[in-house]
Amino acid sequence: MLLSALFSAVNGALAKILSEDLSALEIVFFRNLIGVVFIVLMLRHTPGKFSSSHLGSLILRGLLGFSAMILFFYTITAIPLGVAITLNKTSPFFVAILAFFLLNERASKQSIIALFIGFFGVLLITKPQGINLIDYDHLLGILGGFFAAAAYTTIRKIKDHFDSRVIVLSFMVSGTILPILLFFLANFYTPPSYLAFLITPFEMPLSWSIWGFILLMAVISTISQWLLTKAYSSTNATIIGVVSYTNIPFAIGFGVMLGDAFPDIVALCGILFIVLGGLLVNRAKAS
Repeated sequence: MLLSALFSAVNGALAKILSEDLSALEIVFFRNLIGVVFIVLMLRHTPGKFSSSHLGSLILRGLLGFSAMILFFYTITAIPLGVAITLNKTSPFFVAILAFFLLNERASKQSIIALFIGFFGVLLITKPQGINLIDYDHLLGILGGFFAAAAYTTIRKIKDHFDSRVIVLSFMVSGTILPILLFFLANFYTPPSYLAFLITPFEMPLSWSIWGFILLMAVISTISQWLLTKAYSSTNATIIGVVSYTNIPFAIGFGVMLGDAFPDIVALCGILFIVLGGLLVNRAKAS
């Protein structure tokens, strides 16, 4: 899990480097296109379970996964890497909320306390002031955490009907087809500034170094997912959940190396509160 967290932070750093030449939508497109090829080859070698009666839920998972990914990669390009990854780590809080409303799971007192702690951490990071409650880029980071949680919740409803590779393929296909449609739309529609990251024209990378970074990001993200799977299959999920938060200091370190400012004391306290809230949520689920 420690290695997975490290590779996850490296993946974020590579996305930040690529953002100097590619839009967030292009990064998402190339990452998923390579992933689709890889997963399809795996499924051709060893077919997986597929239930056509739950196809709608599978498509929904793909759409939610794409939404989470585009918002995550955009925030990486717009705000410090450590903060972007920390805001994405709010997903366990939204999972607990969605599980209560959609899956009828009981919310323990510890879970409720953890939610308050975690969202207090969000307030410290975003520093809302007056009418402008939360900066737009930070808000998109939080929305990315929400959509990631919604995708995780959907997985829990369909995991018994589809092979895990098919579930992964669903959001990779969405993350390939939807960017193509948005690239096409950009030729006929000029979006307002707040949607410019989502509707943007496509430009083919011409530099071999850019292609190298794209392929490296695909390999790194695949290794990270494989290590994550191995970790969760090897020991207690609560322990793994604790170690997973080490990708935040890794991300802060890589971000500083790439030119991000080191988080101030208030933001650091916010990061610690989010980590503490996440750990308490994981502990509550385990108990």
